[in-house]
Amino acid sequence: MSTTDFELARTDPKLANVLYHDWESESYDDKWSISFDDRCISYAAGRFTRVAGQTQSPYTSAMEIGCGTGFFALNLMQAGIIDSCVLTDISPGMVAVATRQGLELGLDVEGRVADAERLPSEDNQCDLVIGHAVLHHIPDVEQALREALRVLRPGGRFVFCGEPTARGDVVARALSRLTWWTTTRVTQWEMFRDRWAKPPVELQASSQAAALESLVDIHTFDPDTLARTALRAGAVDVTTVTEELTASWFGWPVRTFEAAVKPGVLGWPWANFAYRTWQRLTWLDETVMERIVPDELFYNVCITGVKP
Repeated sequence: MSTTDFELARTDPKLANVLYHDWESESYDDKWSISFDDRCISYAAGRFTRVAGQTQSPYTSAMEIGCGTGFFALNLMQAGIIDSCVLTDISPGMVAVATRQGLELGLDVEGRVADAERLPSEDNQCDLVIGHAVLHHIPDVEQALREALRVLRPGGRFVFCGEPTARGDVVARALSRLTWWTTTRVTQWEMFRDRWAKPPVELQASSQAAALESLVDIHTFDPDTLARTALRAGAVDVTTVTEELTASWFGWPVRTFEAAVKPGVLGWPWANFAYRTWQRLTWLDETVMERIVPDELFYNVCITGVKP
């Protein structure tokens, strides 16, 4: 990416999203430990049903906004929640990867490059509109929700998960910055350098990606305010749930540490430890912390609503 592109992206969040997500599209799954196996199928389905409830039969036609590499839609399809899905994203690179992976999995998918504020669909076309970690990238969230409702059939539902809360994001970013600062310095010590340190050129690339990422993360949300936005957009039966308190305090340092060390050095035992610990902390959050901690302190907010 050129310096000129980066400077233009500073004042154009949509351009920033295209540049960043095109750049990351082929390596995004590795960066975020995305897979299309039982682990992520269970995670995606769990997030969906937690806010939208159990579905007795699959949604026959769905559209995903901000599909990325397909994590949410493709895993929900494998879980039997969705039959067919139109995968949309403002990033051509992400649409290409998501569509390719969906077809490789034998799923009924179609990819379209699209702006969430102007979806490429006629009115009343879908039973379900979904998104994961996308609303915080969209300049006009209310307009995006209006578009989601426009393409839904009456009685259709939208489900958006994985959106950062205002207070949870402050803690997550502070922990990530501290972890990055510590790891990149300790791994330069002579006793650790050969085994653990990322080459300087890779660290520089990671820093550039982080700088661009800071331009695409536009919003954080208060759960009640997000619900009111959905109501203004025209939705009914709006519900929000929050998740990940202690799990985010663990998860963000882990993800940052993984990004700061040499690729491949951690191996399967580390991955298993990280995932199992995250699962246990998620259980703690859902069974204990939700009863005593205000919802706005959790890291993620999920929202669902229905078209009247």
